[in-house]
Amino acid sequence: MLASLVTIIIVFAVVDFFLFLKYYFEGRFDLVRFVKTVQEAGLLVHLRIGPYACAEWNYGGFPVWLHFIPGIQFRTTNDLFKNEMKRFLAKIVSLMKDADLFASQGGPIILAQVENEYGNVEWAYGVGGELYVKWAAETAVSLNTSVPWVMCQQEDAPDPIINTCNGFYCDRFTPNSPSKPKMWTENYSGWFLAFGNAIPYRPVEDLAFSVARFFETGGTFQNYYMYFGGTNFERTAGGPLVATSYDYDAPIDEYGFIRQPKWGHLRDLHKAIKQCEEFLISSDPTYLQLGKNLEAHIYYRTSNKCAAFLANFDSSLDANVTFNGNSYFLPAWSVSILPDCKNVIFNTAKVVSQRNLHGVSFSGTTSVNEFSLASSAWSWYKEEVGVSSNHSFIKPGLLEQINTTKDNSDYLWYTTSINVKESIAPGQEKEAFLHIGSLGHAALVFVNKRLVGFGFGNHEDASFNLSEKISLNQGDNTLDILSMMVGLQNYGPWFDIAGAGIYSVILADLKKSSKDDLSSGVWTYQVGVEGEYIGLDKISLANSSLWIQGNRLPINRSLIWYKATFLAPEGKGPLSLDLASMGKGQAWVNGQSIGRYWPAYLAPSTGCTTNCDYRGAYDASKCLRNCGQPAQTLYHIPRTWVHSGENLLVLHEELGGDPSKISLLTRTGQEVCAHVSEADPPPADSWQPNLEFMSQSSQVRLTCEQGWHISMINFASFGTPRGHCGTFNPGNCHANVLSVVQQACIGQEGCAIPVSTARLGDPCPGVLKSLAIEALCSY
Repeated sequence: MLASLVTIIIVFAVVDFFLFLKYYFEGRFDLVRFVKTVQEAGLLVHLRIGPYACAEWNYGGFPVWLHFIPGIQFRTTNDLFKNEMKRFLAKIVSLMKDADLFASQGGPIILAQVENEYGNVEWAYGVGGELYVKWAAETAVSLNTSVPWVMCQQEDAPDPIINTCNGFYCDRFTPNSPSKPKMWTENYSGWFLAFGNAIPYRPVEDLAFSVARFFETGGTFQNYYMYFGGTNFERTAGGPLVATSYDYDAPIDEYGFIRQPKWGHLRDLHKAIKQCEEFLISSDPTYLQLGKNLEAHIYYRTSNKCAAFLANFDSSLDANVTFNGNSYFLPAWSVSILPDCKNVIFNTAKVVSQRNLHGVSFSGTTSVNEFSLASSAWSWYKEEVGVSSNHSFIKPGLLEQINTTKDNSDYLWYTTSINVKESIAPGQEKEAFLHIGSLGHAALVFVNKRLVGFGFGNHEDASFNLSEKISLNQGDNTLDILSMMVGLQNYGPWFDIAGAGIYSVILADLKKSSKDDLSSGVWTYQVGVEGEYIGLDKISLANSSLWIQGNRLPINRSLIWYKATFLAPEGKGPLSLDLASMGKGQAWVNGQSIGRYWPAYLAPSTGCTTNCDYRGAYDASKCLRNCGQPAQTLYHIPRTWVHSGENLLVLHEELGGDPSKISLLTRTGQEVCAHVSEADPPPADSWQPNLEFMSQSSQVRLTCEQGWHISMINFASFGTPRGHCGTFNPGNCHANVLSVVQQACIGQEGCAIPVSTARLGDPCPGVLKSLAIEALCSY
């Protein structure tokens, strides 16, 4: 049976480690409550316990304290690691069993997963990796969940563990045993976002093609990663440099809004596959070659009853094929679904579902309200550069950052003194070159408390070198380096020991051609910055006298904290904070961290496409937008985090920005549109066996977000309308069907209009016509 399923990826929910583990499953970390909520919604669960998660989550989902157990080695045959992993697996399974949540107990959990994508890195662990895989499988099975266990991307998964596929395409995947089903645990609906990179997106035509090809070739289970986008609140985003938004171009975006046409086209695909269900579970597919890069897979229930998938996997050439004596047109890189081996009820390349006028939830003018914070009474606190005596310590040489901070903060101060012994004329300074090498991820450099440089890496390579010409005074000079993390490494072999922070500091004399290696000298350190120790992000300090307020708001300053209050806009929907005017830092609303921001880091100016061709194999760099722009400027504020009256906004700005230009956005409406031709197939869910399917009419279907209603029809034309959503105009053949559409749709959450001359009239007999509609949804 085809059913809707939720995948739950679990990270170590641990708050402390001394002699025993203290697990935390309260509040929004209540796993049992979440699984029960999933069940109440009529969904099933694939419980991916891991404990390694990846998920672009900080440290791959592991708690950092695990790294500091003496002698531990992650994800290999190491007893210390295996003990902690087994304890965690047993804890999660026990929680689920005690709440009767496994399928055998009447619960929604039908699958469980141990480890994650270990096969991609197993080579790096040698024999220890092979033994670890066997141990992980045996340990999982011993927990007696009564549901199957899987390992994704694990070709050597031992029986009875099912090895599964992750990727953009899995139609060519074959399990390691004929007794195991062909399963796809991660079909990437898009890709994750990194600071300094353009925004990746995946055309829905290609995504639908990959799903149809999978089921065409014998697939049994397919899961989207992600179907509902998310947000990496606090400092949970992985690294290096993974952005706060984890929207992933998912069918439901990180704010909970439906992304069209991706959601609608996949809905239609799912309905078409559902129509084939009885055939898919009755037999294995029969292969039939139809031509070069053309093939069919047929599922028989009886000798004369079947369902078929017709595929054209050529990346550029459309084709006409003959199947069962009938001719079919197959666009390049597409699959047609025929639930009766006769009628095409869906083609992956033909998108007839509605679209959003704007691709981003908080864009557009008629459906978004913007509230400027320019008039807010801003306060500020300017941090001192360098360490403070209360929290500093002295060590010889340069310390690795993660082992020093233990991820209690993104920041580590490195401070030393440079002594210039030679005589310098009054009013003159000595010039030198400062060369700094860092493992990542970014660093501010101050000489004599003045900012002289900023260096940073990127997601692909977080390390960097920074060279700056500096001026020194006679005698002692201070060198302060603030090294900054942007998420701990979350993927790769031995990712858990990847380092960060400053590893080399060399001072070059311009006149003498000599170099002074400061790396092995004495350094003073401080974990965290001043404002963190004070607790400036806390609500309890909102009225503290530490905050300064005046007529001239200091802007474009490094290492400064800002505070303001705002009134939450009316409504129940999520809010978005526009931080485009800021540089780099972190933000809090009512004491809740909404994550890291870095609008000052622009993506490369080239590499984006206005219209990405869905045809041909997709990868994460194929379809990009926002070249030359920040990866992220809008930050999600859940409505439950604000309240009536004044709400507190706190920013820690590292580079420099202008908080007076920050604004708060809320959605008040949704502009939708659709354009469907008479030649398009009727909706997939209207197909019934033994009925003449193509005698039915195609339809324009419009749907608003739940609780919203169609309040206005901005355009409606039947004939030969031209243009695209937002730019529609009547063609040479035009019937004004505004009143018909208004009558059917106004005040409704959704409506359907048959694309039929019987309903809409015939403005030009003998001409192929289409219906184009633009509408506004409001709550």
